[in-house]
Amino acid sequence: MRKIDKSFPGVRALQGVDFTLCEGEIHALMGENGAGKSTLIKVLTGVYGKDGGTISLKDQGEVTIHSPQDAQNLGISTVYQEITLCPNLTVAENMYIGRTKGTIQHWKKMVQDADKILQNLDIPAKASQQLASCSIAVQQMVAIARAVDMDCKVLILDEPTSSLDEQEVEKLFGLMRDLKARGVGIIFVTHFLDQVYEVCDKITVLRDGTLVGEYEIKDLPRVQLVAKMLGKEMDDLSDIKSEQNTYQGDDADTKVFEAENLQSNAGIKPFDFYIKKGEVNGFTGLLGSGRSESVRAIFGADRVLQGTVKKNGKVVKIAKPLDAMKNGIAYLPEDRKVDGIIGDLSVRENIILALQVLTGFFRPFSKSQANKFADEYIKKLSIKTASADTPIKSLSGGNQQKVILARWLLTHPEYLILDEPTRGIDVGTKVDIQKLVLELASEGTSVTFISSETDEMLRTCSRLIVMRDRKMVGELSGDDLTQSKIMSTIAGGESES
Repeated sequence: MRKIDKSFPGVRALQGVDFTLCEGEIHALMGENGAGKSTLIKVLTGVYGKDGGTISLKDQGEVTIHSPQDAQNLGISTVYQEITLCPNLTVAENMYIGRTKGTIQHWKKMVQDADKILQNLDIPAKASQQLASCSIAVQQMVAIARAVDMDCKVLILDEPTSSLDEQEVEKLFGLMRDLKARGVGIIFVTHFLDQVYEVCDKITVLRDGTLVGEYEIKDLPRVQLVAKMLGKEMDDLSDIKSEQNTYQGDDADTKVFEAENLQSNAGIKPFDFYIKKGEVNGFTGLLGSGRSESVRAIFGADRVLQGTVKKNGKVVKIAKPLDAMKNGIAYLPEDRKVDGIIGDLSVRENIILALQVLTGFFRPFSKSQANKFADEYIKKLSIKTASADTPIKSLSGGNQQKVILARWLLTHPEYLILDEPTRGIDVGTKVDIQKLVLELASEGTSVTFISSETDEMLRTCSRLIVMRDRKMVGELSGDDLTQSKIMSTIAGGESES
């Protein structure tokens, strides 16, 4: 792929990106959220038309790909993170669905052919069994077998390991190495650094829709890979945290909330956690590292499988968000559109929602009470809205975020969890939210702050918990709170040499 351009209204998703895949090579495509990985893959597979650039294949020269069918005919196959097969059909039917000419299919031959491919690729499944009876890992392998049988030359694996355990990942890697030996070129998209270094030959890094570079795996230490993905060089210590008013109360060393051996159904390893009164701490790590899953477990937003939570030293039961709210925990979720705002309700209704839940819906606020609450926080957070009656969906992203913040501040929480509170909002609003966090902390509110921007974390947090591959791998505070230390910890203890 050469000089690939792709734009959407208001966004330039790819700008002159080059990408080269060789025969018999496993090539990692890396980058943070919004880097352009998915767009590049969708251009290659014909889901999106490109605005500029060329795609060429060995022996065929420049090719035009208008649809996924065109890509398939050229030997380009994709296996997505979400299984796109039919669980109610057999393994053989899934392997041949949509590929038979005419309406009559020789079932016996189809099952025999499918069994031969499964045996050939050492996939532990029978052609005649229903796909739903197979594990997720085996279903992934069946999807790969389907692609291979279609004489694929280029196999794209988009986050194939995100829902697999370690043994299943090893089986998948075995299959990938087998295909590599047969000359198939594999594009591997993943957020797991350990897996990249275990199975890949090369890495291409994208950032903000542009190509950062292509590297041999042996030439790119993990810590440099992290730096290239985040766009921070090791000596770039940019903005040092500004002087802030820290909480000065006698109970400043009191652990307000503690979690021991906490684990949820979202796949994070059991972890311990604490936060002190008036402290701002944060979870940092690459996308997919388990940052959000950790705080969702603390809030009870995912099903908790084990562990204990203490509030002021006493064990409390937090099995669901309402339990957390009753114990003074508030949570601003990562995706405000999906988990935050209720679009058709007014700004006022969105602001009073959490407090109304705590008070009980059988004791509704009067109109004057609701107006008083809404007006107070619209003014306090400088929310730009025509009135409190305006539907929240007509506000800008930054003002929607402020409304959700207002919703939680109205409950006067002891512990406030903010997951990506400044994503996708303008610089002015970002600064407002950072200042508010420090102000709340100075008044005694404990805050956990998560952001993809490490500059922001360094400005606001006094302690950082580092996540990698869904487990806690370090904790930084004091003089260790630097870009380089964060990146070397994410990379697995390597430092630049």
